[in-house]
Amino acid sequence: MTARQQREQPRISPGWRLVIALAITQTVGYGILYYAFAVFLGPMRRDLNASAGQVTGAFTLAVLITGLAAPLVGRRLDRHGGRGLMTLGSVAGTLATFAWSRVDSLPGLYAVLAVIGLASAMTLYEPALAIVVSWFDPGRRSSALLAVTLVAGFASSVFLPLTGLLVDRHGWRTALVVLTVIHAVTTIPLHAFFVRRPPGAGSPGRAEGEERPGGTGLRPAMRGRAFWLLAVAFVAHTAAVAIVAVHLLAYLTELGHPPTFAALVTGLLGVLSVTGRLVTTGLHRRFPAAAVTAAVFLLQAVAAASLPLLGGSGAGAVTCVIAFGIGFGVGTLARPVLVAERYGAAAYATIAGAQALPIMLAKALGPLGAAFLGQSMGYPVVMLSVAVSSVLAAVMLIVYGRS
Repeated sequence: MTARQQREQPRISPGWRLVIALAITQTVGYGILYYAFAVFLGPMRRDLNASAGQVTGAFTLAVLITGLAAPLVGRRLDRHGGRGLMTLGSVAGTLATFAWSRVDSLPGLYAVLAVIGLASAMTLYEPALAIVVSWFDPGRRSSALLAVTLVAGFASSVFLPLTGLLVDRHGWRTALVVLTVIHAVTTIPLHAFFVRRPPGAGSPGRAEGEERPGGTGLRPAMRGRAFWLLAVAFVAHTAAVAIVAVHLLAYLTELGHPPTFAALVTGLLGVLSVTGRLVTTGLHRRFPAAAVTAAVFLLQAVAAASLPLLGGSGAGAVTCVIAFGIGFGVGTLARPVLVAERYGAAAYATIAGAQALPIMLAKALGPLGAAFLGQSMGYPVVMLSVAVSSVLAAVMLIVYGRS
């Protein structure tokens, strides 16, 4: 190949280099700052001489802080871009992960997880997807968002077994030191060198390929019905998904299935979330995004309501989990598509950040409320509440689509 032919070979555009970088950092970030906690729960309980509730409370605090920080992070991102914000968040997450390996008391654990919650708000999906929205025009935006969330969808599949192996061989403290190194060498340089504003943009709200930024600010958006329809839809859906993620394994065991079978079926949710994102992105190109997403949410409602009736058999349990799992990751992809479609890219991070606060609260408090409901009224009622939440989410999107 001549030098001229080499120069004429198509290169990866800056926007897609950004997508590749964010796909890697989201996978690592979610794997270490979010999913790994489940593996450390048992060892930390023993070392800190604490109950499961006391230790899990630290994780709940982290999720709440992520939600509380989301509006501020969104405003900061719209005004100044994401490079400094995400790099600083990566440094904070790295330092907090190392400090986590040294905690010897519950107050120390709560302090460390609080910092991790803040670092998550600065580095995970909310800012990452906002940056992708700012780079790509509507015609390519869905594909770019899919690429990031598709790769990151394997975070649990990669980091849960990796963390478990490290804990088994070296203990949970050494495992956290290893994860600290992985987090540092991937997220910090990738955020520092690849996160950029779109070329020629006066602000981070100008998407690559768009002639003008357009869009709506937060206050005008909040005065419209569409903002609240979207907010209620994704709050309800997030609560439903979080409840199933936390309580499905225990319910399948209660239905009489062996723990290994219950764990295997629950593990399908991660793989199915990737499948669901692929399917819905393809459908978004042919049908309105709100209608497609509402249909998926209704399918999840049917699956959740059917689980108490069919879940006693292996085939019934697998069928219900597959039907629910198809929509497991759809909300993560659909919300940025719908918000950007409605309000444009200019103030996307601010608007999405304002919606993220109640969504994160639902993610943190939904499983807790379901635990109390399950203890008092049984898991079938919990699954019914999941079905009702999914129906509510679908109805809100149907109304939104018609408005």
